Amino acid sequence: MKPWLHRLLIGLGVLLLLLLVGPFLVPVPPLEGTVPPEQLADPDSRFIEVNGLTVHHNMAGEGEPAVFLLHGFGASTFSWQEVMGPLAEMGTVVAFDRPAFGLTERPMPGEWERPNPYTPEAQADLTVGLMDALGVEQAVLVGNSAGGTIALLTALTYPERVVGLVLVDAAVYVGGGTPGFLRPLLNTPQMRHLGPLLVRRYRDWGMDFAHSAWHDTSGITPEVWEGYLKPLKAQNWDRVLWELTRASHALDLPERLGEVAMPVLVVTGDDDRIVPTGQSVSLAEELPQADLVVIPNCGHVPQEECPDPFLRALEDFLSR
Repeated sequence: MKPWLHRLLIGLGVLLLLLLVGPFLVPVPPLEGTVPPEQLADPDSRFIEVNGLTVHHNMAGEGEPAVFLLHGFGASTFSWQEVMGPLAEMGTVVAFDRPAFGLTERPMPGEWERPNPYTPEAQADLTVGLMDALGVEQAVLVGNSAGGTIALLTALTYPERVVGLVLVDAAVYVGGGTPGFLRPLLNTPQMRHLGPLLVRRYRDWGMDFAHSAWHDTSGITPEVWEGYLKPLKAQNWDRVLWELTRASHALDLPERLGEVAMPVLVVTGDDDRIVPTGQSVSLAEELPQADLVVIPNCGHVPQEECPDPFLRALEDFLSR
């Protein structure tokens, strides 16, 4: 064998060894200061068993309509605190923490008997399972950002259970899960080792993400920021957020918009830099029975930043 070829093969072997073994040499220390989710509960927190998971939720009001609130990525029931009370004056309102967020149980791989609870399909099943557990036959689903994705998927999967949809800056055209060509990489032992460490950076870039979600960042007070950070005190938040990343995948929802038979309200801020406002405009145009409300001087989370015009839009929609 020629010397240069011998050196090349040795170099490739060393590189391959580094790629295979190197990630396992990176330490992933355990998180400090985390506690079981139940220890972070608020006075109005409720917990209920749904599809093998203990689901954290808040509930107020009574009667119809029943309105279920689905938060976005990195959020929790806290995202709806400004609108829960007013909505409860119109009927029953339920906000719940989707799997991997808030105070809902965070099972690890090997700890669940049902299908992976972090997949979009399992989250749609959980939404209807929660309705069943609370004795609600039909509901209006209100979903913000990635919560809008799950709300739309739930309506397509269980159309007989959803009487209306409110898609708030919904991630229908963007944020459709991990690209298919990357999923094999995410499932390697190496990335499963490093993944939680990568996810922990959310604590560092989370404030930048929050600032991009608001039109007027002065509304992100220390109290609001503490509300965002509170779920990061729950055990295994980093590992299950990585499991959610691994479980995400494209849903091809834009191709199914014509199947949505129930009334829909599309709400967006005019300064949404996470899901560009134009995408919500297009969404309203493509849905068969959709009205559009664009809230001026508002960003990606109008239920937090602009609760009054947001509530007026919902109240008008729900009273029809």
